[in-house]
Amino acid sequence: MHTTTLATFFEISRTMCAAGVLIFLIALWAARTDIAQGSGLDKIVALSNMCFAIPLAVFGALHLARVDFVLPLVPKYMPGRLFWAYFVGFALLSASLSIATKILVRWSGLLLGIMMFAFVAMMDIWVARAHPGNRLGWTYVLRELAFGGGGWLFAGSAMREADKKSNTVGRVLIAVGRVLVGMAAVFYGIQNFRYPLNVPGVPLEMMMPTWIPGRLLIGYVTAVILFVAGACILLAQKTRMAATYLGTWIVLLVLLVYGPIMVVSLANPSTGVKVEGINYFADTLLFGGAVLAVASATARRD
Repeated sequence: MHTTTLATFFEISRTMCAAGVLIFLIALWAARTDIAQGSGLDKIVALSNMCFAIPLAVFGALHLARVDFVLPLVPKYMPGRLFWAYFVGFALLSASLSIATKILVRWSGLLLGIMMFAFVAMMDIWVARAHPGNRLGWTYVLRELAFGGGGWLFAGSAMREADKKSNTVGRVLIAVGRVLVGMAAVFYGIQNFRYPLNVPGVPLEMMMPTWIPGRLLIGYVTAVILFVAGACILLAQKTRMAATYLGTWIVLLVLLVYGPIMVVSLANPSTGVKVEGINYFADTLLFGGAVLAVASATARRD
C-alpha cells in the first residue's frame, strides 16, 4: 500500500471511521437478541438503533477532531462559538452511545431531538427562507427535522416500554417523529424524481459517479419508494410495512452506493473530499435509521 494512502487511512480511522466502527460493534452486540428473534425484514428493523447511532458517533468525532470544519456553521451571534462546537460533539457521542446500548434512551433521544430542532430554528430555516427557490435549503431543514424526529421516536418507544399503562408523552413523541420522517420522505421522493442523477435518498449536491451502474434507474426507483412509503408513514397507513421497506432500501443504498463513494473518497489526498465522502455515507444512514425507528415504534399489528 502506498505510504500516503496508508497515512490517510489511519488519519481518518482515528477520528470519524474509528468512532463509527466502535459504535457499530457495541450496537450490534446490544441488538443481538432482537436480531436473532426477528424474522424476515424484522431483522433489519432490529438494526434501527445501530443505523441511527453510528452516524451520531461519526459526526461527534468530526466535531472533536476537526473542529475547524464545523466552527463556521455555528451562528456568529452565539457567544463562545468554539465551546458550542465541542459541546455538540460530546453531546452527539453521548447520544450515540446511549442509543447504541439502549441505556437511558428516553433522555438521550428526547434531548437529541430538541438539539436538532434548535439547529433548524437557529440556522437552517433562515437559510431556506432567504433562498426559497433553492431546494437544498429545504432539504437541510427537513433532514434535521427527520433526525430530530428519529430521536423522539426512540425516546417515545423507551417511555412506552417503561410505562405501558400511562405513556401519553411517549405516544405524542412517536406521533410527532412519524409525521416529521414522513414529511421528509415525501419531499425527498419529489426531489429524487426531479434530480434522479443526484445521490439517492437524501438529495444533496453530489451527483452519482458515472461508474455506478443503472444510475437513472436507481434515482427513479428511490423516488417512488420514498414518495409512496413517505405518504403511508405520514398518513399512518400501513406504517410499519412502509417504514420497513423504505428503511431497508435506504440501508441498501448506503451499502451499495454511498459505501463505494466513501471508499473512493478515502483514497483522495484532499481531507475535504475524505470528510465529504464519510459525511454523505453517515448522513444517509442516519436518515435510514430514523425511518427504521418509525417501524420499530409501530405495533406489528399495523
